Amino acid sequence: MNDEKVKLVLASASPRRLALLDQGGITPDLLNPVDIDEMPKKREAARSIVQRLAVAKARVAQNAYQVRQLGGNVFILAADTAVAVGRRLLPKAEKPEDASDCLWLLSGRSHRVYTAVCLITPRGQRLLRVVDTRVRFKRLTREDIESYLVSDEWRGKAGGYAIQGRADAFVRHLNGSYSNVVGLPLYETINMLQGAGYPVYYSWMNYQPK
Repeated sequence: MNDEKVKLVLASASPRRLALLDQGGITPDLLNPVDIDEMPKKREAARSIVQRLAVAKARVAQNAYQVRQLGGNVFILAADTAVAVGRRLLPKAEKPEDASDCLWLLSGRSHRVYTAVCLITPRGQRLLRVVDTRVRFKRLTREDIESYLVSDEWRGKAGGYAIQGRADAFVRHLNGSYSNVVGLPLYETINMLQGAGYPVYYSWMNYQPK
């Protein structure tokens, strides 16, 4: 790398991912959400789809005009999260019926949350990591679900819930990364950035809390 300032692009519009990076003392220089087709392929497993979509998001961001304007020393970070019960991939809930169906399916059962994190380095190297967390919900009552639907926290969330909100009260057991379920596995992401040469500790020393 040359003496040009290293920059980080987050290829996401997710406020949760931005908040998690902020929690880790890292502030992206640019938010560059991308618009790609996220429809799963036939019989595509959750682990495969998150890998495919995270890489696709990173590549689209890499070629974006705003990103190319930043110069050469740019790291591009992208992620995708999916929730699955067995081989069944749960949707991102857009309507109350979607969220209700997901919550009834998750009630009293274990499910897995997969997040793929893709990092493209300034030299064009592509790094990819998939993190898998197992979550078990309590047996939900109709009152649990109907009350949760009123909160609107489910909207746009994979599996119809946001663990960082009221749905945390549904979780009987969690095995793995909590931040992964929120949308970005912080331990793995920070270590990936650091291992690729991004100045994580310099960012910490110059971090300005919001």
